[in-house]
Amino acid sequence: MTDPADTAALADPAPSDVELEPGPAEGDAAPAGLLSAATAELELKPALEAVLMVVDEPATEEHLAKVLDRPRRAVAKALRELSDDYTREGRGFDLRLVAGGWRFYTRPAFAPAVEKFVLDGQQARLTQAALETLAVVAYRQPVSRSRVSAVRGVNCDGVMRTLLQRGLVEEGGTEPETGAILYRTTNYFLERMGLRSLDELPELAPFLPEADAVEAESQEGLPSFDPDAPDETPTSSMTTSITET
Repeated sequence: MTDPADTAALADPAPSDVELEPGPAEGDAAPAGLLSAATAELELKPALEAVLMVVDEPATEEHLAKVLDRPRRAVAKALRELSDDYTREGRGFDLRLVAGGWRFYTRPAFAPAVEKFVLDGQQARLTQAALETLAVVAYRQPVSRSRVSAVRGVNCDGVMRTLLQRGLVEEGGTEPETGAILYRTTNYFLERMGLRSLDELPELAPFLPEADAVEAESQEGLPSFDPDAPDETPTSSMTTSITET
């Protein structure tokens, strides 16, 4: 006959005889450490390529170095080598430093193929008015709507709303004297233009009015392009002169 004490011992072994799995609380911190060790063991260049394939905006060298647990100098060197490799091999894509970060871009030479695939022949381009307004903001920023209108000679409220919706410009404070909202370009603008910073904008000063002239016109009660004003505009005067001649 089996001793009840022996039966209890078999059914409920001592804690020291059982190998317990760590509970959720004990294992919570493990994945982060394991991921850090795993990324540090990866080959740097392929790891950079994998990360850059999924970014939504240009990734900075600091961020990439933190994610991959590598020194920033090593990451920067690898990125430049990758960019040179793609150019040398004539790849259809390029790795560029734009708006303070790195991102893959298709090469301009293959734009027709990309446009046909993505847009199916329909290109969503900015209008001439939007491009002119964007240029004024880029070179005069931060600038108010009234000053942009004064430079262009037409009301730009609708165009500014379009640029805001597309993320190319944003509000950048108010004008101390008038309280008017000031506008400036965004990092997305730099990205779309392929610029590292606004310092890379081409020289355009000779084609724009002097700041004093813009200031004087913007301070007037009504701009010179008031739709209710008589039709004595430079264009109509020129047309009349040509007709009479």
